[in-house]
Amino acid sequence: MDNRILAITAAQKAGRVLLKNFSKTNLAWHLKAQHEIVTKVDAGAEKIILSLLKKYTPSFAILSEESGFNKIKSDYLWVVDPLDGTTNFKVHNPLFSVSIALYYKGEPKLGVIYAPYLNDLFVAEKGKGAWLNNKRIKVSKTSELAKSFLTYCYGQEGKHMKRAVELYRYFKMKSVDMRQLGSAAIELAWVAAGRTESIVIPGTKPWDAAAGVLLVTEAGGKVTDFKGEPWRFVDKKTGEISLNVDLLATNGKIHEKILNHIES
Repeated sequence: MDNRILAITAAQKAGRVLLKNFSKTNLAWHLKAQHEIVTKVDAGAEKIILSLLKKYTPSFAILSEESGFNKIKSDYLWVVDPLDGTTNFKVHNPLFSVSIALYYKGEPKLGVIYAPYLNDLFVAEKGKGAWLNNKRIKVSKTSELAKSFLTYCYGQEGKHMKRAVELYRYFKMKSVDMRQLGSAAIELAWVAAGRTESIVIPGTKPWDAAAGVLLVTEAGGKVTDFKGEPWRFVDKKTGEISLNVDLLATNGKIHEKILNHIES
């Protein structure tokens, strides 16, 4: 099976499981880290995705939010978030998604984000553009911060949350609005689709952003770390995976304006 079709099939099958459980009022959950919850639905969706990936690409490495790294040595790496926006899901907020990306030697080649409740399927392939429900998407042309809609998210550690709050306090007053939507994958996809102008994330987890960064760049946007370097979570020399990499994704027009404040 073609990798693009494989990723889309896996995301949609997992999405149907999420939708089936979305309306349940007694959904069991527990804290796996401070400010981060997990449900049985996360594991169920992940099982569906991983079974398909292992069946059709058994030699590929896999990094998944709930199961971790399968430690297979391969130039190819699947990066999976079976339910991005678990807290949204738990409180019946429809902004949740499935995110699947394929990397080759540390570089993104394929990204799929599926928001099942919205029935939005975002797909990007390296050099082939970004798409939403089979229609080509592009980042917005907004170049003024005062006319921009911004979003933010943060990693697990307290320092990430503090940094995010500081950025929120500043940019909330400088833009039309700055909000936390609760699903980094969707927030990245919305930058790619021109719905928002940027997302800033101190301490990004790879599975939250791996698919979305390709969507943004293929849609004409820009993605860097907080030093302005290309965003990556796999070290080119060692192949080591980093789990907390700061991320700024924008339409490219306001990137330096946001980055300048972060650097200062």
